[in-house]
Amino acid sequence: MIIKCRAIVKGYAEGDIIYSDQPINFLAMVDDNGMIIDENHILYKQSIADKILVFPNAIGSSVGAYTIYRLKRNNKAPKGIICKEVDITTASGCAISNIPLVDKPEYRLEGIRGRAIIDNDKIIL
Repeated sequence: MIIKCRAIVKGYAEGDIIYSDQPINFLAMVDDNGMIIDENHILYKQSIADKILVFPNAIGSSVGAYTIYRLKRNNKAPKGIICKEVDITTASGCAISNIPLVDKPEYRLEGIRGRAIIDNDKIIL
């Protein structure tokens, strides 16, 4: 299935999906290994490293963009990110880290699992 979307940071990424219907505060909720450390988050004790992260948007400090960059430098970042509607923290973090980022998929992705490909302005499931 091919889903059209808006490319924020163009690129190609392929991997297993990790899905959350909750926003993520990258600065406060993600450790240096890409693990979600907030025990109130649905992804608690799960890693976003080397995954296609599907989530609504980021919340919290704009310093979260540097958390995304640090994850990329440590090879612990998501391979690509799909947002319901992108925010400035995720957009700037992905831009400085060269992580493919898309938003506004033409279909709802709630509860999606399996593998995905981000290829510029489309998602392939």
